[in-house]
Formats: sequence, C-alpha cells, structure tokens
Amino acid sequence: MDEVKIGIIGGSGLYKMEGLKEIKLLKVSTPFGSPSDEIVIGEIEGERIAFLPRHGRGHRVLPGEVNSLANIYALKSLGVERIIGVSAVGSLKGELRPLDIVIPDQLFDHTKGRPHTFFGNGIVVHIEFADPYCPDLNKFLIEICITLGYRVHSKGVYVCIEGPQFSTRAESQVFRRLGMDIIGMTNMPEAKLAREAEICYSTIAIVTDYDVWHAKSSDVTVDLVIKNLLEGVKKAKEIIKMLVPLVRNKKRECKCATALKDAIITNPKLISEERKRQLNLIIGRYIK
Repeated sequence: MDEVKIGIIGGSGLYKMEGLKEIKLLKVSTPFGSPSDEIVIGEIEGERIAFLPRHGRGHRVLPGEVNSLANIYALKSLGVERIIGVSAVGSLKGELRPLDIVIPDQLFDHTKGRPHTFFGNGIVVHIEFADPYCPDLNKFLIEICITLGYRVHSKGVYVCIEGPQFSTRAESQVFRRLGMDIIGMTNMPEAKLAREAEICYSTIAIVTDYDVWHAKSSDVTVDLVIKNLLEGVKKAKEIIKMLVPLVRNKKRECKCATALKDAIITNPKLISEERKRQLNLIIGRYIK
C-alpha cells in the first residue's frame, strides 16, 4: 500500500470521520506496544489519510493511559509526515468562548510520569522544542478557519494537565495567572514525540467550557463538555476536509522535518544494535 502522508488523531467526540472513504483497517504493532485502536486508512478529497481515535472507539482509554509512543510510532511507520490532533479544551480567558476554535502555538507540560521520549536506554537526544506546534501547519489551519467563517484564535498557550479529573478552582486560577490560555489533557507527550519522529504536529482545539474560574459561567461538567464538543467536532471535520488537498503536494520546509539533525548526542558506535533496530524507523536516516 502507498505511504500515507497525513494523520488525524481524533480526541473526545471524534471517533470517526464522515465522508472518509474507508479503504482498510490496520492493526499496527510497534516496539512500544499497541496504539489506542486500529488505524483507519481512508480517502478524503482524493488523498489517503490515517485516522486514529486517541481514546479508542467507544472512549475506553484515559488521557494518562494513552500510549502516545505507540500512536506516533505507528503513524510514522505508515509514512505520515503531518499530524493534526483534535482536542477538547477549557478556556482560561474570557475572550476564548465556548465553541471557539484555538490553534495553539505554545505548550506547558503539567503531566505527571507519562513516557515522553523515544530515547534513553543508551541513546541521548536533545531536540529543539521552542515552538512545539508546526508553524506552517498552524498557518494552514488558521487560514481555513477564517475562510469557513469560524471564530478562531491564531495563538494560545495550551497547558496539559494529567487528569482525568478536571481542575480545582485554585489550579484554574493559578494557570490563569501564569498566562495560560486553554487547558486540556492530551497534547503532551503527543507533541514531543511527534517532533522526535520528525512529524509536523498541530492541534485544532475546541473550546467547550470556562473550566472553573468564571464567576458567571457554570462549572465544567461532562454534560457541558460533550454538548459543546459535538458542535465543535463538526467544525473540526470541515477544517480537516479543506486541509487535506491544501497540503498534499506541499514540501515541508519547517524545522519539524529535520528535528533530529544534530540532536543525537550519543556516539553511534556506543548505541547497541538492539536499540538501533528498535529505533531505525526514527533515527535510520542519521544512524545505521
């Protein structure tokens, strides 16, 4: 089967893509275990894409249980060069209203103990991660949102918490004072691992609520999140449909595509053959 260049990681509420002409379901095995679910290889606007539900079909996997190592590796193994994640988020700013779309440009990692790198165990790699989302991919997403007439915010800081509980009032207020814009549970370590795998990564963040800081808004509840999320997911699907033909023939000129160049610190002679084999998909262009 031909390589698939575009991957979609669906978050809460996005378990399938209407209009996706399904070609096959793939059960992919990786050195890091199994992905969240089978990967759907399908076609949108004449372009093959790979769709993976982050929490599994039927929403069986907690945010902290998502095997991002396996998810990113599996998509990489199919030839994916660009990943668009879809995430439900809470707003930490009054101007970011429920049902708005945010295309974040920054991340703050507040997770606890999630495996966050392909490396270690005899191989040291320090990637550049100052700009965690692909600026080129972000630009496409923003332009599409404007074309579609959606209320979109072209930047923002996404703070990723461990969950699965929502924030306390104290946490919500602290994150606001620190300058965070939106809050979610899934973009880390997904974004870090995508960069290590030299895959462009961006997120369509759907604002579902005001977390628990807003005095005049109801506190965040599952019912509220799901209600607004289902509306937001419709927008995300339209964005993705427009994105696919735009990037199909676009050469990647961003730093994401060569993130490992000069980032592998360990002397190749000291890396075990077992580790080289395990990570060949990721480091093979630099280390044989």
